[in-house]
Amino acid sequence: MSGNIDQITLLANCALFSNASQEDIHALSAIATPAKWKAGTTIFQQGDEADFLIVIGSGRIRLSLATAGGKELTIRHAAAGAALGEMGVLDHEARSADATADTDTAGTIIRRNAFMRLLAERPSLALCIIQHLTKRLRDTTYQLESVALYELSARLARFILASLRQAHGDDLPLRASLKLDLGQGEIAAILGASRPKLNRALAELEEQGAIRRDGRALECNIDRLNDIAAADGD
Repeated sequence: MSGNIDQITLLANCALFSNASQEDIHALSAIATPAKWKAGTTIFQQGDEADFLIVIGSGRIRLSLATAGGKELTIRHAAAGAALGEMGVLDHEARSADATADTDTAGTIIRRNAFMRLLAERPSLALCIIQHLTKRLRDTTYQLESVALYELSARLARFILASLRQAHGDDLPLRASLKLDLGQGEIAAILGASRPKLNRALAELEEQGAIRRDGRALECNIDRLNDIAAADGD
């Protein structure tokens, strides 16, 4: 990433700072440092000190946990426009997951001490971050509800709708296209299912007219997805 203008644009497009003023974005840019990671690089590990947050400009970072049985559980994929590591920076707790560059990734990092000083100086920026984190908490509740209460086809429909909103905004058209950057195994892990069961759920959505698969892209019928997402399996 080259030049201050690119960094300002990156920060302005980040969901964490989506409601920040232009002055706040410029102040953030002044304490941010461009960074790059090669695919496969471990950026931080669970238990590490949370001394910086990351804003992704390009590429993808995978957040994962090691299970007691030695397996790896993927909990989130963060792509361009996303911030990660902000929770540990804000509460000064250790990292709660491992972060690994899935692809060659570029972005910017903001160190904790400078960030906390800036929030103290700019309450408007702090309020903007509180609003974002509140939305994140609501999204997490939505995901937990999906896993606990809904059949796999409904969980998948909810996942697709959430991904569409990230790509197109909350006001979705009747039909929208979604390019899947994740493989079926990765999506299955997120939804708490096996890959064969996920493939069957995709086929069910296609049979019901909710999606049409075109390689790794989905052509989506929003009304049908909403109907399926609301079904509780009773």
